[in-house]
Amino acid sequence: MGDHNEHGTEFPPQIVEQWAGLGLDLPALFSAGALGQRMGVRVLTAAPERVVGTLPVEGNTQPYGLLHGGASAVLAETLGSVGAMLHAGPNKIAVGVDLNCTHHRAVRTGLVTGVATPAHTGRTSATYDIVLTDDQGKRVCTARLTCALRPAAQQSQAADPTTSG
Repeated sequence: MGDHNEHGTEFPPQIVEQWAGLGLDLPALFSAGALGQRMGVRVLTAAPERVVGTLPVEGNTQPYGLLHGGASAVLAETLGSVGAMLHAGPNKIAVGVDLNCTHHRAVRTGLVTGVATPAHTGRTSATYDIVLTDDQGKRVCTARLTCALRPAAQQSQAADPTTSG
C-alpha cells in the first residue's frame, strides 16, 4: 500500500521518497489543479504506471444534460499529465502537447472513472492511454495524451514574464 495525502491520493512509497525533501507540495502538484477542483476531479491513485481518478457527472454537463466532452478531456488530461510527471521525476516538468478524445457513450448521472496507463515513456516525451468508464464499467471515452518532458528550470522561467523574448 502507498501513502495517502490530504487530497486522498495514494502514492507508492518510492514516489513519496523520490520527491521528499524538494520543498514541493507533492499533493498539490499531482492534483487536478484549480480547474479540476472546480469540476470535482479526484486523483485516487498515482504512479507512473497507472493513475486512477474520478469526475462527477453532476455539474459537468452540456445543455442536453449529458456529460460534457470537455469534462472528459479535463479528466483524461489530468490523469495522463500526472502519470507523465511521475515518470519524468522531480527534475523535469510534463507539458501536454497533444490530446485526443473519442466519446463512445452518453452519461447523465453518476461518477466517471478514468485509468491512465503509459503507451510510451521516454526521455523527452510520454504518452498515456486513458480509458473513462461509467458506474456500470461501460466505456464512455478513450483518450490519448502526449506530454513533452522539459527540464524543471524552465518552469520558473515560464512563470517569469521578464524571461520571455
